[in-house]
Amino acid sequence: MSNSDKDKNNGRGNQDDPFNFFKFSPDSGNGGNGPRQPFPRIPLWAILLAIFAGMVIFNYIMLSRSDSLIPFSEFRKRVESGEITRVQITSVYFTGYAGADPAEVNNAPSFGLFQPPSARVKSYRTVGLHTEDFIRLLDANGVTYAVQAEERNFFLDFIFQWILPFALIFFMWRFLMKRMGGGGMGGLGGSIFSAGQARSAAVEEGKVSTRFSDVAGVDEAKEELVEVVDFLKFPKKYTDIGGKIPRGVLLVGPPGTGKTLLARAVAGEANVPFFRISGSDFVEMFVGVGASRVRDLFKQAREKAPCIVFIDELDAIGKSRINSMSSNDEREQTLNQLLVEMDGFDGSSGLILLAATNRPDVLDPALLRPGRFDRQVSVDRPDVKGREQILRIHAKNVKLSREVDLGAVARTTSGSSGADLANIINEAALLAVRAGRKEVVMADLNEAVEKAIAGLQKKSRVIKEDERKIVAFHETGHALSSAFTEGADKVHKVSIIPRGIGTLGYTMHMPEEDRYLSTQKELLARVDVLLGGRAAEQVALGMISTGASNDLSRATDIVRRMITDYGMSERFRNVALSQHGAGYGTADPKLVRDYAESTQQYIDEEIARVIDERYKVVLHLLSGKKALLDYIASRLLEKEIMEGAEFEEIVAAEGNLAALEKN
Repeated sequence: MSNSDKDKNNGRGNQDDPFNFFKFSPDSGNGGNGPRQPFPRIPLWAILLAIFAGMVIFNYIMLSRSDSLIPFSEFRKRVESGEITRVQITSVYFTGYAGADPAEVNNAPSFGLFQPPSARVKSYRTVGLHTEDFIRLLDANGVTYAVQAEERNFFLDFIFQWILPFALIFFMWRFLMKRMGGGGMGGLGGSIFSAGQARSAAVEEGKVSTRFSDVAGVDEAKEELVEVVDFLKFPKKYTDIGGKIPRGVLLVGPPGTGKTLLARAVAGEANVPFFRISGSDFVEMFVGVGASRVRDLFKQAREKAPCIVFIDELDAIGKSRINSMSSNDEREQTLNQLLVEMDGFDGSSGLILLAATNRPDVLDPALLRPGRFDRQVSVDRPDVKGREQILRIHAKNVKLSREVDLGAVARTTSGSSGADLANIINEAALLAVRAGRKEVVMADLNEAVEKAIAGLQKKSRVIKEDERKIVAFHETGHALSSAFTEGADKVHKVSIIPRGIGTLGYTMHMPEEDRYLSTQKELLARVDVLLGGRAAEQVALGMISTGASNDLSRATDIVRRMITDYGMSERFRNVALSQHGAGYGTADPKLVRDYAESTQQYIDEEIARVIDERYKVVLHLLSGKKALLDYIASRLLEKEIMEGAEFEEIVAAEGNLAALEKN
């Protein structure tokens, strides 16, 4: 260990272990020759335990006596016989001594194990009764007696009544502060007074390396934030004309779309300090701590203005107080303090608040009013062009083969966020290393996409032949329904290799282009494709299996949303049967409905009717394609994977299946 390392260790004070303060020096006991062996550390709790045990043993020895107790009646007889010549009387015990000089006994200590040889006389001890008769007995027999006051051990009393209780309170308080994230052993004050300090991660000016060139797929959001950067760089041209920059900018979008990355890019482009903190860091079990942290955060930010304060997951503290069923004083006080601090912004100070959330619907209206978060910037999932740009950014430091087509990968990853695409590039690199290649090839990227969509390939899973046959017909049914249904997406790949949890096969579709609207025909086409798997099982095998459970759930959800959200039902056409409780852009089950029980019954019956109607359509379609269904399923059983090009070739040659079977 170098000297610098020793200095660091000595200055650290063993903060990792709140009870490990004592450490013997590794330099002792060696004489300066050879490597020095450090003594083991002795934790404080072990030292305290040893001291406590020593005090108990010492106290026991001090209080114990070498002589045994005798009955009080026998003690009286020995007094009457003249054997006992001196008695010491305490509040509990009578101790009689025989054959000793009274002066010698007086000067001798009363501790049996520590008495000098001159004081070791024969003694008798009993628990007696303080009566006048006993005193007269002593006087009558000429026995010298003395009453000894009980002396308490001041040292032990001080230890047990003062030191140990306060030590216990100290360590319990320090343990609680450690669990709450308080300061280290810089003294007790380091833990107590740091509770209200902000936990923001402050990045100094010029140390944020992210730039707008590192962000892709969100061009419109970048344009909105360029104005913020320009104000931080050149505030005078805005103040001269009387304009005011937005005090707060709220980034809204699904998870993984790059909201935090955008905030860092703004700080990097503006070359100003960047404070980053999560909304959950404000909320604690003690009321008032969150509000104190808000004050501390904005105090630090004003000292370093111009700067950017970024609060991630704002909904953790900014939930609406309207119609709230639960009360949380700590969260409300934190929100109130945040509102006050945002009102106290000076438009010329250069302090800008950025925040991100994927739940804008639950935010308090007071946060969203002009003067606080003046501007909301939508950060949505990228389109095909944006996905390709994101893939190129993340593949910048990855060795790619010349055959790699990132545009094709972008087309197969419709609906993916920036985080999903970064994960796909990384997975492809790991797969290339696993295969022993020096660069990433297209097969690695395709496998990474499939892994992200369907899960890890289960090559070792053994499936019985009859189950493989069911899976082959099931996936072929999906593919054929997609090929012969107007408005359905093209088939990209069909596989019967197990993946993920409970996935025995999958059919991957590739939309020809990004869609932002869906017609009623396209929605019903998706339902037909989902029902194609079970219909194929019934047509080819005359039976159905549990493999269609996920397909049925997704098909039912599409039909339900057609009726309740899109107004595509006969009775409630153009009427939204609204429900509340879902998050941003999600299809989570709703919690509250705004319609009658009879309407719910109609919805259930209409869903069942539409599903049954579409299932009959798919059954009729696949019954007419029975030969093609059998042929593609047999090829899948043989090859396990069928690419989209091969599938389209087989479908195109449907009229000449005999020739295909010969090949």
